[in-house]
This record gives sequence, C-alpha cells and structure tokens, in this order.
Amino acid sequence: MRSVVRDSDETGLVHAMNIPWKSAAVVGASSGIGEAIARDLGSAGCNVALVARRHAELQRIANAINAAAPEPRAHVFPSDVRDTAAAAPLLREIAKALGGLDLVVYASGVMPPVGSNQYPTADDIITIETNFTGAVAWLNAAAERFAVTRSGTIVGISSIAGERGRRTNPVYQATKAGLNVYLESLRTRLAGRGVTVVTVKPGYVRTPLIGDAPLPLPAISPEEASRQILAAAAAGKRVVFVPGWWRIVAAVLRAIPAPVLERLPIK
Repeated sequence: MRSVVRDSDETGLVHAMNIPWKSAAVVGASSGIGEAIARDLGSAGCNVALVARRHAELQRIANAINAAAPEPRAHVFPSDVRDTAAAAPLLREIAKALGGLDLVVYASGVMPPVGSNQYPTADDIITIETNFTGAVAWLNAAAERFAVTRSGTIVGISSIAGERGRRTNPVYQATKAGLNVYLESLRTRLAGRGVTVVTVKPGYVRTPLIGDAPLPLPAISPEEASRQILAAAAAGKRVVFVPGWWRIVAAVLRAIPAPVLERLPIK
C-alpha cells in the first residue's frame, strides 16, 4: 500500500513511502517518537491503536488523526506498561478492534535524572519496569501472535545509550542494552517465520526525555525520527541507527578499551 508520510522539517514537504501495514499498535504513543509514529501511521491510512498511561494525551492525538481522515482510524487504549499482566489480553483486544494486527511498536521509555553520586533504587526500578519489563510483556505477546500468523513487524525503540556503560544514568543504559539483546534474540527465534524484528537505536531526539538540555551532538525532531524508523521498518531492516551517522559513533564507542573509557569525560 503506497501512502504519504509527512517529513518533520516543517517545510511542508512530503515523502512517498511504501507502508505495508494496515493495522498497528503503538505502545508509548502519548508523546515523543511514539506520538510521531502514531500520527504518521494514521496519516498513511493505517488503523492505529494508541497505548499509553495518559488517557487525555492519547485522546488528543487520536482526535487529531481522525480529524484528518475520511473515517476514524485512531483508537485509544489507556494502559500502564508497568502492568505487565495487562499486555497480552489488551493486545488481543486491540487486534480484534482493528480487525487484525500487522505492526507493534514499543516506544515507551523513561529516563529520570540521576546525579553522579546518586543511586536512586526506586527510580531505577521504575526505569527497568518501563523500558525493559514492559517491552518484554508487550513484544512477547506480539511475537507469540505473529509466530502463529507467520507475518508481522515488531519495532523496539532502544537507544544509542545501550552501546556501552558510561557514567550517567547506568540503569537507563542497562535497560537499553538489555532491550537490544532481547530484540536480537526475538529476531533469531522468529527467523524464517515471516516476522520482521527491528531494533531502533536513536541518538539525540528532542523528546520530553531530554527536553531543551544542551547536547554535544545535533538532535533531530521526533517527526524526522519517525520517518526514518518507518522507512527502515518497511524495508525490513534489522538494526537501525537514527540518524544513520550514529552507527559510526556506536562503532567508536565499542572500540574504546575499558580502561580508556573510564578516564574519558564521556557522559
């Protein structure tokens, strides 16, 4: 199905893109990359389920998508990803409501600020439950469904932060490293079954996670990230750096010997 997805540079340019999905669930759709992906999928003609904890934000986004569509195609399913027992039954409910399910995107994530001498266990547990445990609950359910239907696409939004352990926010980095390995394992397990599993490793994206903080490298908008992510997923890519030049940064990070990394002022 050929559809049009709007670019994020706010110039009004549009880009033709092959979108192979008719129905999608976006977990973490209330802001940031998840919101941008949900909006682009809706604009492209997909029936899309918006999942997140904040009902009012989901409804706002769904209203915007539906206002621009000839018929309602955005559906709101409020849920907290930390309630892992709710994931599988809610995914079944979503598939029934949409008349099928071709794509599941997990974009939920938190990154509480952590001082260099702080070890906030309570916040760390919330980070683990949101960034990793929630992803496992939702994507296990998606994998189980797609393994039976022998089709479907799973997209996990990870981060460049999962490449190496550095000084700031150790648990956030650990959840992203864990998500990388989990998605790789799913990809291996589902190989040959018609299921695409995409690991997305964004660099700096101007989402609520980083706000207006000064950054050492350029950041892109959530809308630009969405366009690149959807294009890569539609093309069946396995691992995607967003933007692509972060692949070079990741390679450099991985090549630094541990004793050197410990002395470098890399946050």
